[in-house]
Amino acid sequence: YSSTGGSSEPTREPMYTRRRGSQQSQRDDVHTGKWRENTCQLLLCIKRFQQSSLLLLRRLPYGEDLDAFLANLSKVSNSRERASQLFQWLINPIPAKSFFRETWEKKPILVQRKNPDYYKGLFSTAEFDRILRQEDVQYGVNLDVTSYTNGTRETHNPPGRALPFTVWDFYESGCSLRMLNPQAFSSTVWNVLSILQEQFGSMAGANVYLTPPGTQGFAPHYDDIEAFVVQLEGKKHWRADIGKPILEVVLEAGDLLYFPRGFIHQGDCLPDAHSLHVTISSYQKNSWGDLLQKVVPVALEIAMEEDVEFRQGLPLDYLTYMGVQNSDKDDPRRTKFFSQIECLMKKLTNYAPVDAAVDQKARDFLHDCLPPMLTPEESGSSVRGAPARWERGQVMDAGAHITTQTRVRVLRAGCARLCSDGEAVHLYYTTDNSRVYHKEELKSFEIKEQHTDAIEFLIHSYPKFVTVGSFPCDSAEDRIALAELLFQRGIIHTAEPL
Repeated sequence: YSSTGGSSEPTREPMYTRRRGSQQSQRDDVHTGKWRENTCQLLLCIKRFQQSSLLLLRRLPYGEDLDAFLANLSKVSNSRERASQLFQWLINPIPAKSFFRETWEKKPILVQRKNPDYYKGLFSTAEFDRILRQEDVQYGVNLDVTSYTNGTRETHNPPGRALPFTVWDFYESGCSLRMLNPQAFSSTVWNVLSILQEQFGSMAGANVYLTPPGTQGFAPHYDDIEAFVVQLEGKKHWRADIGKPILEVVLEAGDLLYFPRGFIHQGDCLPDAHSLHVTISSYQKNSWGDLLQKVVPVALEIAMEEDVEFRQGLPLDYLTYMGVQNSDKDDPRRTKFFSQIECLMKKLTNYAPVDAAVDQKARDFLHDCLPPMLTPEESGSSVRGAPARWERGQVMDAGAHITTQTRVRVLRAGCARLCSDGEAVHLYYTTDNSRVYHKEELKSFEIKEQHTDAIEFLIHSYPKFVTVGSFPCDSAEDRIALAELLFQRGIIHTAEPL
């Protein structure tokens, strides 16, 4: 793999660092006669690294068929560990720890594998065609038809359903096709994203881009997400800029390109091949500033209620020395004014409802989340695989049959969260979410006060199974009633099928 930029330390400069230091050291080496020796050593190191990377790819299970890899991954009992392993597969051979330490949010990084089948099975043009034929794909909702010529970006979406005859005619005329939510139609993309969202602690989304040879579908732009460009078929020429070009590369099938949010980039297809890539995205509106947008207004409201200093009036004459028209004045009253603002800002932190704001962010995340794609074992031990059925004119195996000896756990590490609004406690959960973004309201229900400790116990016990009898409730009836409620909502499953 290769990365662009120099130091991984964050600075006040743009999110890359020019290699002034290394260039200076190279000039010094030329003057001392060591440049040739150092260059040979560097080339030898690169060759050894490439050899070791190829060897690593052969040794690790990440080169196997994706379906087989996901099947093996489903046997990992801890969903957070499952997410960690899947992310490592995505960026392999870069170690995930070094990626988050040195690259995440800082600089682009390129992984060139020379293995066109590495991502095979994730998505394909054949799958694209199948979806057009079998699913209700709507222009503007699920599919965009775009072009970018002579500096002008155009969208060519007609109204209604996107049918193969029209879509492929657009493609043949040089238009790019963007599928906006492939996870709604592809179970593999759904599975991958539903696992990765636990790695990021933020919604994981995807767009699929199919571009004809020799064309470009989108203008240079930047995104507000962390983007992983996964090349699936063909090849595509990419450029990234921050004021000046910092990256120019051709992605081929099996390659990966990561862009932090804020990097201006553009991609165009070479004349000799089409391009199919999927952009996996995450971390939208997940900054300190986004959290503070929820913290500060409420903190100010609380401060004004509880602290008289926040309610004291402004100076009678403050308009005569404050404001833009007075900003160049050397007036001691301005210094005093800013000093008071600084004092109040510091005091504001004492009223900041940080935990409540984090819970609000958590609710937003749970609403954004894809529902978990259950493994066969999870399906068989959850409400979705419960044996209740109509047979021979009557209902068979109705009821959950949960006892105090039944062992249960939550379906995923992050599938449920307790939050309080000061008046009631609600349990928010993702297991009934739609695969279509925000198609339905956030799922929640009110929890009895005597059940909150038991739900916290369940959440914190993951990934261990615990007996219903171990719930910290007042009675066995309470424990069983709570377990049946959580089972019926699809939030927990049992160690053995009921």
